[in-house]
Amino acid sequence: MKYAACIEYDGSAYFGWQYQDHAPSVQGDVESAISKVANHPVKVTCAGRTDTGVHGIGQIIHFESDAKRAIDSWHFGTNSNLSSSAVMRWIKPVDDSFHARFSAGARRYRYIVLNRGTRTAILNKRVSWHRRALNHESMHLASQYLLGEQDFTSLRAAGCQAKHAVRTIHDISVSREGDFIYLDVKANAFLYHMVRNIAGTLFAVGEGKQPAEWVPELMQKKNRDQAGATAPPGGLYFVHVDYPEQFELPAEYTLPRFTI
Repeated sequence: MKYAACIEYDGSAYFGWQYQDHAPSVQGDVESAISKVANHPVKVTCAGRTDTGVHGIGQIIHFESDAKRAIDSWHFGTNSNLSSSAVMRWIKPVDDSFHARFSAGARRYRYIVLNRGTRTAILNKRVSWHRRALNHESMHLASQYLLGEQDFTSLRAAGCQAKHAVRTIHDISVSREGDFIYLDVKANAFLYHMVRNIAGTLFAVGEGKQPAEWVPELMQKKNRDQAGATAPPGGLYFVHVDYPEQFELPAEYTLPRFTI
């Protein structure tokens, strides 16, 4: 049987999604927990790997097992074996053609910035902190230049191993609620550090250092050195993955938000 499942995790407890011999990873934690329920080694495939410190609310995985277990047994058994920093939100059988990564139509991230003069202790590692005042309206205007299919070389980290930098952003917006600024991005796929590089670049616009029209000029240069700094990982959340209706996976999702 093949199963799809949704994993939520606190990225500050892990050194990224991908399994590592020398450090805790989300993949290692999840595989260990599921393997105990299955009573045999289980390997999982995710919709999109996240970096150290990045959180997941709607990370989707798939795995296969011949073990005969009820859905509740997979669900509650896995959660009882996971650390307190991760949880399986749901699990269901899927068709053999389903693939967590290759069946995905789009992925959605939210980046959260606390924009005020003092940092937060309560939400440390849950949000990014930016001391200088940011104009979210200017940031939103600038973000609209990133819509559609484009070459995102200027917003691609040096260590990116993707074959090319062309990606399609379906939706992007910047909004504000009190001291919190929310950057929401939905795309067919993302490059290494792409969302964090978008955030850092929009900070330059929000501070008034660059006009909104600087963004399309930056994209045309295809030069990472010309863009803004990479924003910290703590404010980034992997929120949701879109799949074709044929797989009948839950379509609803929750956007994280804070008030302090």
